[in-house]
Amino acid sequence: MEWQLTDAQNLAVIDREIDEHVFSPAEYEIVRRAIYATADFEYKSLIHFSERALQSGAAALAARSTIVVDVPMVQVGITPNIQNTFANPVYCSMDALTRPQKEKTRAARGIETLAKRYPEGIFVISQEQTALTALVELIEAEEIRPALVIGAPAGFVDVDVAKERLRDSLVPHIRIKGCKGGAVVAAAIVDALVDLAWQAYGQDGNLGS
Repeated sequence: MEWQLTDAQNLAVIDREIDEHVFSPAEYEIVRRAIYATADFEYKSLIHFSERALQSGAAALAARSTIVVDVPMVQVGITPNIQNTFANPVYCSMDALTRPQKEKTRAARGIETLAKRYPEGIFVISQEQTALTALVELIEAEEIRPALVIGAPAGFVDVDVAKERLRDSLVPHIRIKGCKGGAVVAAAIVDALVDLAWQAYGQDGNLGS
């Protein structure tokens, strides 16, 4: 991401407001970018990282693993940074060819199709709770083993259940606790992770805790 003076000034405001925290440097960079994108300091307590989530995600980015997203807004938001760094393929669930099913949404069907095609990919669920549920069901059935899942759908009905199932799945993940989330914060998380991974791998560094 190309930074301007105003970006640095805004991030400095976030740093002063947050002050002390328990995040690793890499985790904190993702949190502050999510806060910057949303102007919502509550994300400091809402973003949760599973063990080795960042390491697994960075390694998958460096290996040019496929990225699967649930909505076009995220695809559009992250593609420029991806193209300028690792050049991973990015596919959207809404574009996947699927057979209509009354009991499943288009996003859920698309995620299922793409997950079976790229079982070890990176998955970004930002808006469609049904897509996260479909993805978790495949994980629980041991049909797929994603390198990283970013679970950030906003909503009020059953979205917290889907996120808790993601927590219990034991796959590397970054999730937004509660009903908040959305495409803007999901794209910010991905962009921050891409920048961290590019810096780490480009300089033979270590994206550790």
